[in-house]
Amino acid sequence: MTKRKKYSKEFKLDAIALVVEQNYSQAEAARNLGVNPNMLGRWIKESENEDGHAFRGNGKLTPEQEEIRNLKAQVKRLEMEREILKKATVFFAKETK
Repeated sequence: MTKRKKYSKEFKLDAIALVVEQNYSQAEAARNLGVNPNMLGRWIKESENEDGHAFRGNGKLTPEQEEIRNLKAQVKRLEMEREILKKATVFFAKETK
């Protein structure tokens, strides 16, 4: 089993620049860099679609993903608080009878 090769963000951006700015073909740039042409195409597509957030690395989230994570945590906390209040209401209703 071969280990996957990891490329740095700088390498990917330089490879994209060869195609986009210096007008190399994807195949030629990929051959010169020793990467698969399909991989280079995927990098180009990702850089176009991500608006500056491409190649963040492991664990680094876009601002939208970070907001979603925070909102999910807040929802979970509020649901727990609501359950506690429901149980307290039942408890105090029994005490007053």
